[in-house]
Amino acid sequence: MDEMSNYYKERAPVYDLVYGYPERQADLRFLEAHLQEMFDGCGVLEIAAGTGYWTQFISRTAKSILATDREAAQVDELLKRNYACPVETRIQDAYHVDRLVDEGKSFSGAFAGLWLSHVPKQRLKEFFTSLHQCLKPGARVILIDNSAIQCDRFPITSSDENGNTYQTRELESGTRHQVLKNFPTLEDLKQTTEPFGEFHSYIDLKNFWLFQYVFKK
Repeated sequence: MDEMSNYYKERAPVYDLVYGYPERQADLRFLEAHLQEMFDGCGVLEIAAGTGYWTQFISRTAKSILATDREAAQVDELLKRNYACPVETRIQDAYHVDRLVDEGKSFSGAFAGLWLSHVPKQRLKEFFTSLHQCLKPGARVILIDNSAIQCDRFPITSSDENGNTYQTRELESGTRHQVLKNFPTLEDLKQTTEPFGEFHSYIDLKNFWLFQYVFKK
């Protein structure tokens, strides 16, 4: 994961450019409104919050947010925004958010935007197991990520023995990075989450997908 870490550290100041692509605007307006509706009144745990793009919209209706990210550079950008509800931040690896339980924290909502595609297939169980230890029964979990049309901009350039796929990304500095980027299908998402989720829902947009379920013990 060192390659990914270096990539996101360097990309932090310009990360939000991805939300400016003209073809994504209609999808983004829909998703921003949907998140506000779904997290109304919730205490939300946000995974891999990045620069806080999604955090700002969730905060308009949420009761509170704990925004976590592994990279301090991303959290520094997140802290530059204004929020409508209390937002706490934490430098935290997404695979070990269960450590928050030791602090007596539990949440009625969880969100990860553009994160699941960066989880190696062999670590999906590890990620969800850690996440679910932080949730109250009945908590709503929402995942948003890129649809495969993103490959028009960033083609898949390699894969590994576990079936993970990678894109070559070049930053403004000229540095090139191999970035893990998977594109799970609806069946993949359901198979991964059905043992601990119910009331699954999937919204397939042109540039993004949204998958949500209710956590059950």
